[in-house]
Amino acid sequence: MVLIAATVCTKSGKALVSRQFVEMTKARIEGLLAAFPKLMTGGRQHTFVETESVRYVYQPLDKLYMLLITTKASNILEDLETLRLFSRVVPEYCTQLTEAEVLNQAFNLLFAFDEIVALGYRESVNLAQVRSFVEMDSHEEKIYQAVRQTQEREAANRMRERAKELQRERLEAAKRGAPPRSQMSFGSGFGSSSMSSSASIEPVAEKVPSTPARDTRPAGRSAMKLGSRGTDTESFVSRLRSEGDAVPAAAAPATDHAKPPPSDHKDVHLRFEERLSLVAGRDGDVQNFELSGLLTLRISNEQFARIHVHVDNKDTRPLQLQTHPNVDKEAFRSSGVIGLKQSQRAFPLHSDVGVLKWRLNANDDKLAPLSVNCWPSEGAGGGCDINIEYELEHDHLTLNDVNIHIPLPSGNTQVVVHQWEGSYAQKGRTLIWSIPIINKQQKSGSLEFTVAPAVPNDFFPLTVMWTSDTSLALLKAVKVTQAEDNSPVDFSQEISFHPDKYEIV
Repeated sequence: MVLIAATVCTKSGKALVSRQFVEMTKARIEGLLAAFPKLMTGGRQHTFVETESVRYVYQPLDKLYMLLITTKASNILEDLETLRLFSRVVPEYCTQLTEAEVLNQAFNLLFAFDEIVALGYRESVNLAQVRSFVEMDSHEEKIYQAVRQTQEREAANRMRERAKELQRERLEAAKRGAPPRSQMSFGSGFGSSSMSSSASIEPVAEKVPSTPARDTRPAGRSAMKLGSRGTDTESFVSRLRSEGDAVPAAAAPATDHAKPPPSDHKDVHLRFEERLSLVAGRDGDVQNFELSGLLTLRISNEQFARIHVHVDNKDTRPLQLQTHPNVDKEAFRSSGVIGLKQSQRAFPLHSDVGVLKWRLNANDDKLAPLSVNCWPSEGAGGGCDINIEYELEHDHLTLNDVNIHIPLPSGNTQVVVHQWEGSYAQKGRTLIWSIPIINKQQKSGSLEFTVAPAVPNDFFPLTVMWTSDTSLALLKAVKVTQAEDNSPVDFSQEISFHPDKYEIV
């Protein structure tokens, strides 16, 4: 094995973070680390020192040392190259090269060390790749978080229903003159409903959140329940406290009042929301593309509770469309009409109801809404000349507040910008290029700058963010009509399209 261990230690030899790459006893490693300060006596200015069994390759980091312990048979040139990469990784995660900061970032440093060396041998990676690998999302963690949020939401719904039941019992006991029941255990049952709140639309609602629904219907009215949402945990706890024994038994029941809609929202309001996750290569090839969308309906007037929403789908791409289980699928497939299967039922009032979701998964290079081309080239003096250009690929889109985040190399680097569109700002080790609007009339632009010292891989991955009131999928609500007589209904709509992840790697 070539590389035995990598350590960040003080000049007195105290190991702050140490990663062992070969099978060796703890006592042996501690003995090797303890011997290092003794070999540094005499004011050595070299970058390595050897003993009878191992070689110490080191580099000062202010008041610390980046130390590699290797076998004597290893290639010293490769060891020095590996040491330089380790020395660049430490400032990447530690804003200050102090003992406290190194200990605080210990896990990130260990993860980065594991990306550089595997089983004692150097991996063919650079700093940008190490940064990208450490920051990668965990699919298992996402699943765990989704399951946990679902469990918390269901528990909050059960507790809310039980709290309402307790409040009704208190009021009935107060009317009869009997003392309220203060000792009640929370059950696990839900209140009866014509439709379960955990409908199949829920997974998309998890990705495309909407405004929490508040039910304002009278207690005796029977209506179906679409895409219900629970209040958050803090507000629910405060409500439980307010319903405790300290509240007088004759207190009036609390009623939910619907939050008044914004002034530009009409009695029937539609919201199209799309989210995009895209990873593209440096040559423009799309490695991962996932578009998800949700259409929600909000009705604020009871006379419009039975309506049909007419949706026009002009998208020729393989969109996967799915309606809510209580929506008439045949009517939507044949004529693009979103309406309830049972005409005698009505949509709920004052709540955001998910009625249609869509998804597009593909690796087609033509699907990317915005192409970003980054050309770093090595210049004289160890620096890099970087040319970045963008171009809007779909003319029907308008992207606002576009920000392109460009990573910069760590250390003392000098950035000189020669040409740009919009504006730019440097924040730490990131150059943020901002473009106010990109549309059909202003669909392309470029940025040129020079950084020294640097290598081309330092400027990846690029991250792009924007907001937009246009959608990538060509879905549009053309009209809304009454279910009984097909008379037109005035409605408002809003569109939101933004990226969850948009990277050029």
